[in-house]
Amino acid sequence: MAVSFFPSSTCSSTAVSFSSSTMSRSSFKFYASSCSLSRASIGSPNRLHLRRSCKVQASVLKENEEKVIVEETFQPKTSPDEENRSPSEPPSSSMEKLVIKIEQSINIFLTDSVIKVLDTLYHDRDYPRFFVLETIARVPYFAFMSVLHMYETFGWWRRSEYLKVHFAESWNEMHHLLIMEELGGNAWWFDRFLAQHIAIFYYFMTVFMYMLSPRMAYHFSECVEGHAFETYDKFIKEKGDELKKIPPSKVAVKYYTEEDLYLFDEFQTARIPNTRRPKIENMYDVFMNIRDDEAEHCKTMKACQTHGNLRSPHSSEETVTTVSSEDDLGCILPGAECEGIVDCIKKSITNPPVNHIKP
Repeated sequence: MAVSFFPSSTCSSTAVSFSSSTMSRSSFKFYASSCSLSRASIGSPNRLHLRRSCKVQASVLKENEEKVIVEETFQPKTSPDEENRSPSEPPSSSMEKLVIKIEQSINIFLTDSVIKVLDTLYHDRDYPRFFVLETIARVPYFAFMSVLHMYETFGWWRRSEYLKVHFAESWNEMHHLLIMEELGGNAWWFDRFLAQHIAIFYYFMTVFMYMLSPRMAYHFSECVEGHAFETYDKFIKEKGDELKKIPPSKVAVKYYTEEDLYLFDEFQTARIPNTRRPKIENMYDVFMNIRDDEAEHCKTMKACQTHGNLRSPHSSEETVTTVSSEDDLGCILPGAECEGIVDCIKKSITNPPVNHIKP
């Protein structure tokens, strides 16, 4: 399945269109709202409620029609936090909205700055550019897991779902990187030097950002993944005919068709497991699937911007609704969830530790 994803330069709106790589006559398109104001709601105790209230309406097209418009029943300018808020709770403060705006403005500035550098250095060198992008793209997930492990060690925040999904994302990006290395994207020492040193700086920056504000770090990663999508989308449109004549990457064939696809399903939190099974017949299919992966990463990062909203796609609805509070203590410390290290320190002092050891 192919995806066309066009986020604006400010990440204020997102349009995604999907078309089958094997049947050119069928496609569909959907539009998502602001990065900060409409986030995919995946998991959390309100997961089932959201699934019921956010039903999707679609019209099936005939053979000669071009696309299917898919619309969500809720208002696109309504954030998940506002949808889940009870009538007695006050709306988001103007200060919080200002903070979100500042966070996103910084992220957009940083993303645009990196894009200008890459455009200057790699305007006519596609595979080296992809190598640099994939080296950088893995970094946030390592950073997220590092901070989450620290939180878990201190007893501040225990969320196994986040660790599993972020590891699956890094596993997917690693195979993208292996594909680019197979294509010779890392042949020149300068490209390796640049990618590795950017990655080191990016890691520590993301760790600091994630400790300060997970929402900001996830939004920044969403913008990076959005740029990666646009880059692959442009490349496919320009070189599609040539790519169809090139045999597929061996790494891609093994990853997408021969390996256990549990982790492949795991990072696609907006999808039901086993619903996406790529076919790899040439390099065109390879890059189409890499592009699709970037779109899925973008959706997962959007979902993460609502605190506690992420859940593994392998977590069944029955498990979510029937799990007892006693069993759930193994993954989440009640009353100790926090957003950023300052909030964690405050709650670790004000909330007494919970004894999970049964007599």
